[in-house]
Amino acid sequence: MGQGLKNILWKLAEEVGAELNYEVVEVALTREGAQRFLRVFIDRPEGIGVKDCELFSKRLSAVLDEEDPIPTAYLLEVSSPGLERPLTKPEHFQRFAGQGVEIRLFAPIQGKRKLKGRLIGWSDQPESQVMVEIDGVTLNIPWDMISKARLRVID
Repeated sequence: MGQGLKNILWKLAEEVGAELNYEVVEVALTREGAQRFLRVFIDRPEGIGVKDCELFSKRLSAVLDEEDPIPTAYLLEVSSPGLERPLTKPEHFQRFAGQGVEIRLFAPIQGKRKLKGRLIGWSDQPESQVMVEIDGVTLNIPWDMISKARLRVID
């Protein structure tokens, strides 16, 4: 998905989220075979149920029909982020400090592009970075090096 389309889809989903009081955790437009999927993960403090997904899906679908940002056919899927939820915003890294995390990087750090450890948190000092403890050592990972991050159960 191009950055322009991605920004439009995030903006539309977040507008619906603000209207209905849901946090938009992730928006992804993917292709699986010949089919395209627009997947939106939503959350709120008390959790997400099927009715929440249905409500959000109906409202977002109406907005997408009106705005028509996706030029081809697609299926809309709305769901909860689940236990191994993606971490996509700085506040996620603060909220889930102390939990297990898996981080994928654009470029290797210490020879690795995939890191697993315990999330310590987020820091804006001196630059935006995620702090992770791996084998007793704290790594400060620059935000712009992270391609994906999600909670993971760690041993």
